[in-house]
Amino acid sequence: MSSQKQFYPLVIGIAIATGILIGDKLNMLDTSRPIFASNSKKEKLNRLIDLIDHQYVDEVDTDSIVDVTVTSILSNLDPHSTYIPKEALQKSTESMKGDFVGIGVSFYSYKDTVTVIRPLEGGPSYKSGIKAGDRIIEADGMPIFGENWSDDMVINKLRGKNHTTVDLTVYRPSEDTIIEFKIDRGNVPIVSVDAAYMLTDELGYIKINRFAETTFNEFKTALNILQAKGIRKLVLDLRNNPGGFMHIAEQIADEFLEDNKLILFTKNKQGKIVNSYATDKGAFENGEIFVLINENSASASEIIAGALQDNDKGIIVGRRSFGKGLIQREMALGDGTAIRLTVSRYYTPTGRSIQRSYKNGNKDYYHEYYKRRTNGELSNKNSIEIADSLKFLTPKGKIVYGGGGIIPDEFVATNKKMENQTIDFILSSGFLEYFIFEKLDKDRSILQNMVKDDFVANYKVTDKLLEQFKSYYNSKSRYQLTFAAYKEEVKLCLKAKLAEQLFGKEAFTEIINNNDTMLLKIKELIQE
Repeated sequence: MSSQKQFYPLVIGIAIATGILIGDKLNMLDTSRPIFASNSKKEKLNRLIDLIDHQYVDEVDTDSIVDVTVTSILSNLDPHSTYIPKEALQKSTESMKGDFVGIGVSFYSYKDTVTVIRPLEGGPSYKSGIKAGDRIIEADGMPIFGENWSDDMVINKLRGKNHTTVDLTVYRPSEDTIIEFKIDRGNVPIVSVDAAYMLTDELGYIKINRFAETTFNEFKTALNILQAKGIRKLVLDLRNNPGGFMHIAEQIADEFLEDNKLILFTKNKQGKIVNSYATDKGAFENGEIFVLINENSASASEIIAGALQDNDKGIIVGRRSFGKGLIQREMALGDGTAIRLTVSRYYTPTGRSIQRSYKNGNKDYYHEYYKRRTNGELSNKNSIEIADSLKFLTPKGKIVYGGGGIIPDEFVATNKKMENQTIDFILSSGFLEYFIFEKLDKDRSILQNMVKDDFVANYKVTDKLLEQFKSYYNSKSRYQLTFAAYKEEVKLCLKAKLAEQLFGKEAFTEIINNNDTMLLKIKELIQE
């Protein structure tokens, strides 16, 4: 990503709470009607703001009052109607558009200096000769290092309009030299397909992290490559995918379903029902499909899982999904802000809504999500709460349930070794990335001749490297860990993060999937 800091702490709860607010169908709508049309209730709100603005004894930022008011109103509707401030709207729009204009590097502000982790292959910086480890010290003659430069300031300086140039002064430590670059800014993709590779000679794997405008094209490209390699079975990994555009999910589901199969239907306030059917364009209708979901799979992810499950297509593997059956529409408010307003509900082909109840408010709604971690549901399928009143039958007579997510056909409990608070904290804290970066920065020659496939298959993390990371971690963190119970798991994380900085997200995914319990379950099902 162009000038995008890579080491964001990942807190799954927060990711779910905010990520699914993207909604399933984001129609950028800027209506020409006034937001507050004439009626006494709306005029009352306008008059109150005017009185505060002109008559209140102290100076007040009425913009902030309006922001708080809008946020409060939406929070009383449902958990997924939300207000988007100016500063958040651009990032959200770029993420869902699938690209932005920049120079195409991942960077880390190392000792107050913009340090390149990796130029994105095929991007402007890659083509210009920028290398991992380079320090960008000036842009257009302006120094961009020092504690006064935040990451956002750096990003704004390096981004610009398409086909404009930026002159960079770069220090390359490996050669102890200063190099000048003139880089043409260009479109930099925000990839939504993390990985696509062969698990076996006939089993392919594709992981999707969200449903953006470019996701279907990315998916089709990946599927075509895997089909050319001879796959007859496919794993579609939607774990931790918070959703996105509904129509993209429909397109992907269409690849697996025969012509005229119902994908979903929606119903709005007026009771209008709109059905969405599969076409005859599906490229994998005759293949065997497995879909991986977990408690963080939401929204558009659940549309695909529900469509396949209700049409008796493939096998859904994992744990119960989040449970979001509401559709939002994005509407501009005319001042650079926007709202995402819930405008309808969607239903799976059998007629079930998988939306969890929010009748007790947003706080209780998200508390119910966290309760799954303590009520045993993630380790025992019998702990999943189901209601017989929400029982539905698929065409082949399989029982499925509504009311709170997609319950998989094949349950897989959490991997207590890899999916626990210690490993989650190590992966989300950022210390692992910092440690790997500093090790590579000291000596990149160690691995410079290793290609991705060789690294994935043969590289071994030594006990010495593990001990070095343990010392580094404990010197930086408030929480002292011994790693004794998780020695091999931490080694796997070290290797995966090392691969990510060297080769990208696909290499990370291949490694972290090693001995993945859900993938092992699929291999068992195939053997059976």
